[in-house]
Amino acid sequence: SACFPHDRLNLTTIETQALVDTDLILQSQTMKFASAIALAAISGASAFVAPQGPAASTTQLSMSDVRTSVRDDIGVGGGSPLYRAGGTARDLAEIWDNSSPVIVQGGSLRTWSFANPAIESVQVLLKTEGRPLDADVELWQGPDNTPHKMRVYVEDGALRTFNAVIGTPRGPNTVAIRNIGQLEFPLDAVVRPDRDDGLAAGIASVATRSETIQGGALRTYPFNPTVDSVAIILKTDGRPLNARIELLQGPNNNKQVVELYTEDGLDRPFFAIVETPGSGNVVRVVNTAPVEFPLYASVDAYRVGGGGDWADDGLMIGRAF
Repeated sequence: SACFPHDRLNLTTIETQALVDTDLILQSQTMKFASAIALAAISGASAFVAPQGPAASTTQLSMSDVRTSVRDDIGVGGGSPLYRAGGTARDLAEIWDNSSPVIVQGGSLRTWSFANPAIESVQVLLKTEGRPLDADVELWQGPDNTPHKMRVYVEDGALRTFNAVIGTPRGPNTVAIRNIGQLEFPLDAVVRPDRDDGLAAGIASVATRSETIQGGALRTYPFNPTVDSVAIILKTDGRPLNARIELLQGPNNNKQVVELYTEDGLDRPFFAIVETPGSGNVVRVVNTAPVEFPLYASVDAYRVGGGGDWADDGLMIGRAF
Protein backbone atom coordinates (compact mmCIF):
# COMPACT_ATOMS: atom_id res chain seq x y z
CA SER A 1 0.00 0.00 0.00
CA ALA A 2 1.05 3.58 -0.34
CA CYS A 3 3.01 5.08 2.56
CA PHE A 4 2.48 8.72 3.34
CA PRO A 5 5.26 11.00 4.53
CA HIS A 6 3.86 11.44 8.06
CA ASP A 7 3.68 7.62 8.49
CA ARG A 8 7.39 7.26 7.61
CA LEU A 9 8.19 9.95 10.19
CA ASN A 10 6.34 8.05 12.93
CA LEU A 11 8.24 4.80 12.13
CA THR A 12 11.60 6.55 12.28
CA THR A 13 10.76 8.05 15.67
CA ILE A 14 9.72 4.66 17.11
CA GLU A 15 12.92 2.98 15.85
CA THR A 16 15.11 5.74 17.32
CA GLN A 17 13.36 5.44 20.69
CA ALA A 18 13.90 1.65 20.66
CA LEU A 19 17.61 2.05 19.99
CA VAL A 20 17.93 4.56 22.85
CA ASP A 21 16.16 2.17 25.23
CA THR A 22 18.46 -0.68 24.18
CA ASP A 23 21.55 1.45 24.81
CA LEU A 24 20.31 2.39 28.28
CA ILE A 25 19.69 -1.28 29.15
CA LEU A 26 23.17 -2.28 27.95
CA GLN A 27 24.79 0.55 29.91
CA SER A 28 22.90 -0.45 33.08
CA GLN A 29 23.93 -4.11 32.74
CA THR A 30 27.56 -3.10 32.08
CA MET A 31 27.64 -0.94 35.21
CA LYS A 32 26.17 -3.75 37.34
CA PHE A 33 28.76 -6.22 35.99
CA ALA A 34 31.64 -3.81 36.68
CA SER A 35 30.34 -3.21 40.21
CA ALA A 36 30.17 -6.96 40.85
CA ILE A 37 33.76 -7.43 39.65
CA ALA A 38 35.02 -4.59 41.86
CA LEU A 39 33.20 -5.99 44.91
CA ALA A 40 34.67 -9.43 44.31
CA ALA A 41 38.17 -7.98 43.98
CA ILE A 42 37.80 -6.06 47.25
CA SER A 43 36.46 -9.14 49.04
CA GLY A 44 39.31 -11.29 47.74
CA ALA A 45 41.94 -8.77 48.76
CA SER A 46 40.54 -8.59 52.30
CA ALA A 47 41.27 -12.29 52.69
CA PHE A 48 44.99 -11.52 52.64
CA VAL A 49 44.83 -8.88 55.39
CA ALA A 50 45.97 -10.21 58.77
CA PRO A 51 43.24 -9.96 61.41
CA GLN A 52 43.86 -7.35 64.08
CA GLY A 53 43.90 -8.96 67.48
CA PRO A 54 45.17 -8.08 70.93
CA ALA A 55 48.91 -7.68 71.36
CA ALA A 56 50.64 -10.88 72.31
CA SER A 57 51.87 -10.90 75.88
CA THR A 58 55.20 -12.26 76.99
CA THR A 59 55.31 -15.74 78.45
CA GLN A 60 55.43 -15.71 82.22
CA LEU A 61 56.98 -18.69 83.97
CA SER A 62 55.61 -19.75 87.33
CA MET A 63 57.53 -19.18 90.55
CA SER A 64 57.77 -21.68 93.38
CA ASP A 65 56.59 -20.23 96.69
CA VAL A 66 58.02 -22.91 98.93
CA ARG A 67 61.24 -24.16 97.46
CA THR A 68 63.68 -22.80 94.94
CA SER A 69 65.84 -25.13 92.88
CA VAL A 70 66.69 -25.34 89.21
CA ARG A 71 64.28 -28.24 88.76
CA ASP A 72 61.33 -26.15 89.90
CA ASP A 73 59.39 -24.12 87.36
CA ILE A 74 61.21 -20.87 88.04
CA GLY A 75 60.76 -17.80 85.92
CA VAL A 76 59.62 -14.62 87.63
CA GLY A 77 59.90 -13.55 91.21
CA GLY A 78 60.03 -10.41 93.30
CA GLY A 79 61.22 -8.20 90.48
CA SER A 80 63.70 -6.11 92.46
CA PRO A 81 67.49 -6.01 92.31
CA LEU A 82 68.99 -8.19 94.99
CA TYR A 83 70.41 -5.49 97.24
CA ARG A 84 67.36 -3.31 97.09
CA ALA A 85 65.09 -6.23 97.97
CA GLY A 86 67.36 -7.35 100.79
CA GLY A 87 67.73 -10.80 99.28
CA THR A 88 69.29 -13.65 101.23
CA ALA A 89 71.30 -15.07 98.36
CA ARG A 90 75.02 -14.96 98.95
CA ASP A 91 77.25 -12.43 97.24
CA LEU A 92 79.71 -13.70 94.63
CA ALA A 93 82.65 -12.27 96.55
CA GLU A 94 81.49 -14.14 99.64
CA ILE A 95 81.38 -17.39 97.70
CA TRP A 96 84.96 -16.92 96.51
CA ASP A 97 86.15 -15.96 100.02
CA ASN A 98 84.57 -19.05 101.62
CA SER A 99 85.68 -21.53 98.96
CA SER A 100 88.95 -23.15 97.98
CA PRO A 101 89.41 -22.52 94.25
CA VAL A 102 91.11 -25.18 92.16
CA ILE A 103 93.70 -24.01 89.64
CA VAL A 104 93.13 -25.43 86.15
CA GLN A 105 96.24 -24.95 84.04
CA GLY A 106 96.03 -24.20 80.34
CA GLY A 107 95.29 -27.34 78.33
CA SER A 108 94.36 -29.44 81.40
CA LEU A 109 91.11 -31.00 82.66
CA ARG A 110 89.66 -31.17 86.17
CA THR A 111 86.53 -32.98 87.34
CA TRP A 112 84.17 -32.71 90.33
CA SER A 113 81.90 -35.68 91.13
CA PHE A 114 78.64 -35.55 93.09
CA ALA A 115 77.32 -38.98 94.03
CA ASN A 116 74.49 -37.72 96.24
CA PRO A 117 71.24 -37.70 94.20
CA ALA A 118 69.82 -35.03 96.53
CA ILE A 119 72.13 -32.45 94.91
CA GLU A 120 69.88 -31.01 92.23
CA SER A 121 72.09 -28.12 91.12
CA VAL A 122 75.70 -26.98 91.36
CA GLN A 123 77.41 -23.62 91.18
CA VAL A 124 80.19 -23.17 88.63
CA LEU A 125 82.38 -20.10 89.10
CA LEU A 126 85.45 -19.32 86.98
CA LYS A 127 87.93 -16.46 87.06
CA THR A 128 91.52 -15.54 86.19
CA GLU A 129 94.04 -12.99 87.40
CA GLY A 130 93.13 -10.57 84.63
CA ARG A 131 94.00 -12.73 81.65
CA PRO A 132 91.50 -14.09 79.10
CA LEU A 133 89.37 -17.06 80.16
CA ASP A 134 88.58 -19.79 77.61
CA ALA A 135 87.09 -23.03 78.88
CA ASP A 136 84.74 -25.92 78.15
CA VAL A 137 82.30 -26.89 80.92
CA GLU A 138 80.48 -30.24 80.65
CA LEU A 139 78.11 -32.23 82.82
CA TRP A 140 78.60 -36.00 82.66
CA GLN A 141 75.87 -38.39 83.77
CA GLY A 142 76.85 -41.95 83.07
CA PRO A 143 79.15 -43.22 80.31
CA ASP A 144 79.09 -41.19 77.08
CA ASN A 145 76.19 -39.04 78.28
CA THR A 146 76.67 -35.26 78.30
CA PRO A 147 73.28 -33.64 78.97
CA HIS A 148 74.76 -30.16 79.49
CA LYS A 149 77.79 -28.40 78.05
CA MET A 150 79.08 -24.87 77.61
CA ARG A 151 81.86 -23.01 75.86
CA VAL A 152 82.88 -19.98 77.90
CA TYR A 153 85.01 -17.01 76.81
CA VAL A 154 85.74 -13.94 78.93
CA GLU A 155 88.06 -11.17 77.84
CA ASP A 156 89.14 -10.32 81.40
CA GLY A 157 88.51 -13.10 83.92
CA ALA A 158 89.19 -10.83 86.91
CA LEU A 159 86.94 -7.94 85.89
CA ARG A 160 84.11 -10.20 84.72
CA THR A 161 84.02 -13.59 86.41
CA PHE A 162 81.88 -16.43 85.05
CA ASN A 163 79.05 -17.43 87.41
CA ALA A 164 76.43 -20.05 86.56
CA VAL A 165 74.17 -22.67 88.09
CA ILE A 166 73.49 -25.91 86.20
CA GLY A 167 70.95 -28.59 87.02
CA THR A 168 72.18 -31.99 88.24
CA PRO A 169 69.04 -34.04 88.88
CA ARG A 170 69.19 -37.80 89.41
CA GLY A 171 72.81 -38.29 90.47
CA PRO A 172 75.53 -39.30 90.32
CA ASN A 173 76.86 -36.42 88.23
CA THR A 174 80.30 -35.15 87.29
CA VAL A 175 81.23 -31.62 86.26
CA ALA A 176 84.26 -31.41 83.97
CA ILE A 177 86.13 -28.18 83.27
CA ARG A 178 88.77 -28.06 80.55
CA ASN A 179 90.96 -25.01 80.17
CA ILE A 180 91.40 -24.75 76.41
CA GLY A 181 93.59 -21.68 76.68
CA GLN A 182 97.34 -21.62 76.41
CA LEU A 183 99.60 -22.82 79.22
CA GLU A 184 100.22 -19.20 80.19
CA PHE A 185 96.51 -18.65 80.96
CA PRO A 186 95.47 -20.68 84.05
CA LEU A 187 92.07 -20.22 85.64
CA ASP A 188 90.55 -20.66 89.10
CA ALA A 189 87.43 -22.78 89.43
CA VAL A 190 84.87 -23.31 92.19
CA VAL A 191 82.29 -26.08 91.75
CA ARG A 192 80.00 -26.82 94.66
CA PRO A 193 76.36 -27.68 95.42
CA ASP A 194 73.81 -24.88 95.23
CA ARG A 195 71.51 -24.62 98.21
CA ASP A 196 67.85 -23.64 98.09
CA ASP A 197 68.86 -20.12 99.15
CA GLY A 198 71.87 -20.00 96.85
CA LEU A 199 72.57 -18.40 93.50
CA ALA A 200 69.56 -19.89 91.70
CA ALA A 201 67.21 -18.49 94.34
CA GLY A 202 68.86 -15.07 94.12
CA ILE A 203 68.63 -15.03 90.33
CA ALA A 204 64.98 -16.09 90.37
CA SER A 205 64.13 -13.47 93.00
CA VAL A 206 65.06 -10.56 90.72
CA ALA A 207 63.44 -11.88 87.53
CA THR A 208 60.55 -9.64 86.54
CA ARG A 209 59.52 -10.96 83.15
CA SER A 210 60.09 -13.77 80.69
CA GLU A 211 59.74 -13.66 76.93
CA THR A 212 59.80 -16.21 74.15
CA ILE A 213 62.71 -16.24 71.71
CA GLN A 214 61.93 -18.29 68.63
CA GLY A 215 64.50 -20.49 66.96
CA GLY A 216 66.98 -18.40 64.98
CA ALA A 217 65.86 -15.16 66.65
CA LEU A 218 67.69 -12.90 69.09
CA ARG A 219 66.91 -10.35 71.76
CA THR A 220 69.07 -7.52 73.07
CA TYR A 221 68.88 -5.99 76.54
CA PRO A 222 70.67 -2.64 77.13
CA PHE A 223 71.42 -1.71 80.74
CA ASN A 224 72.05 1.48 82.65
CA PRO A 225 75.66 2.18 83.76
CA THR A 226 74.58 1.81 87.41
CA VAL A 227 73.86 -1.90 86.88
CA ASP A 228 76.83 -3.90 88.17
CA SER A 229 75.58 -7.38 87.23
CA VAL A 230 72.74 -9.02 85.31
CA ALA A 231 70.74 -12.16 86.14
CA ILE A 232 69.88 -14.49 83.24
CA ILE A 233 67.51 -17.47 83.15
CA LEU A 234 67.12 -19.61 80.03
CA LYS A 235 64.80 -22.59 79.75
CA THR A 236 62.42 -24.42 77.41
CA ASP A 237 59.22 -26.42 77.70
CA GLY A 238 61.17 -29.70 77.75
CA ARG A 239 62.86 -29.47 74.36
CA PRO A 240 66.62 -29.10 73.83
CA LEU A 241 68.12 -25.70 74.56
CA ASN A 242 70.74 -24.23 72.22
CA ALA A 243 71.68 -20.61 72.81
CA ARG A 244 74.48 -18.07 72.76
CA ILE A 245 74.77 -15.35 75.38
CA GLU A 246 76.94 -12.34 74.59
CA LEU A 247 77.95 -9.32 76.64
CA LEU A 248 78.67 -6.39 74.33
CA GLN A 249 80.30 -3.10 75.23
CA GLY A 250 80.42 -1.12 72.04
CA PRO A 251 79.77 -2.21 68.46
CA ASN A 252 80.73 -5.87 67.96
CA ASN A 253 82.94 -5.77 71.05
CA ASN A 254 82.33 -9.06 72.87
CA LYS A 255 83.45 -8.98 76.49
CA GLN A 256 81.93 -12.35 77.37
CA VAL A 257 80.43 -15.16 75.26
CA VAL A 258 78.72 -18.37 76.41
CA GLU A 259 77.63 -21.04 73.94
CA LEU A 260 75.14 -23.27 75.71
CA TYR A 261 73.56 -26.67 75.10
CA THR A 262 71.11 -28.52 77.34
CA GLU A 263 69.27 -31.66 76.31
CA ASP A 264 66.18 -30.70 78.36
CA GLY A 265 65.68 -27.01 79.06
CA LEU A 266 62.90 -27.68 81.57
CA ASP A 267 64.69 -30.33 83.61
CA ARG A 268 68.03 -28.50 83.37
CA PRO A 269 67.45 -24.74 82.98
CA PHE A 270 70.40 -22.37 82.87
CA PHE A 271 71.02 -19.68 85.48
CA ALA A 272 73.84 -17.16 85.21
CA ILE A 273 75.08 -13.87 86.63
CA VAL A 274 76.95 -11.68 84.16
CA GLU A 275 78.98 -8.84 85.60
CA THR A 276 78.56 -5.57 83.67
CA PRO A 277 81.05 -2.96 84.92
CA GLY A 278 81.26 0.34 83.06
CA SER A 279 78.78 1.85 80.62
CA GLY A 280 77.29 0.79 77.31
CA ASN A 281 76.64 -2.82 78.34
CA VAL A 282 74.21 -4.83 76.21
CA VAL A 283 73.29 -8.47 76.79
CA ARG A 284 72.37 -10.34 73.62
CA VAL A 285 70.63 -13.73 73.71
CA VAL A 286 70.53 -15.74 70.47
CA ASN A 287 68.47 -18.90 70.04
CA THR A 288 70.74 -20.97 67.79
CA ALA A 289 68.24 -23.84 67.51
CA PRO A 290 65.81 -24.34 64.59
CA VAL A 291 62.49 -22.55 64.58
CA GLU A 292 60.77 -25.59 66.14
CA PHE A 293 62.71 -25.09 69.40
CA PRO A 294 61.79 -21.79 71.13
CA LEU A 295 63.25 -20.82 74.49
CA TYR A 296 62.13 -18.61 77.35
CA ALA A 297 64.54 -15.94 78.53
CA SER A 298 64.53 -13.70 81.57
CA VAL A 299 67.21 -10.99 81.73
CA ASP A 300 67.12 -8.46 84.58
CA ALA A 301 69.44 -6.44 86.78
CA TYR A 302 70.95 -8.42 89.66
CA ARG A 303 73.05 -5.87 91.51
CA VAL A 304 72.60 -2.13 91.05
CA GLY A 305 74.90 0.69 92.14
CA GLY A 306 77.10 -1.44 94.36
CA GLY A 307 74.16 -2.05 96.71
CA GLY A 308 73.63 1.49 97.98
CA ASP A 309 72.90 3.86 95.10
CA TRP A 310 69.60 2.49 93.87
CA ALA A 311 67.15 5.24 92.94
CA ASP A 312 63.48 4.86 93.88
CA ASP A 313 62.21 7.14 91.11
CA GLY A 314 61.68 4.51 88.40
CA LEU A 315 65.15 4.07 86.96
CA MET A 316 65.05 1.99 83.79
CA ILE A 317 67.38 -0.96 84.33
CA GLY A 318 66.82 -2.89 81.15
CA ARG A 319 64.52 -3.19 78.19
CA ALA A 320 64.18 -5.69 75.37
CA PHE A 321 63.63 -4.39 71.86
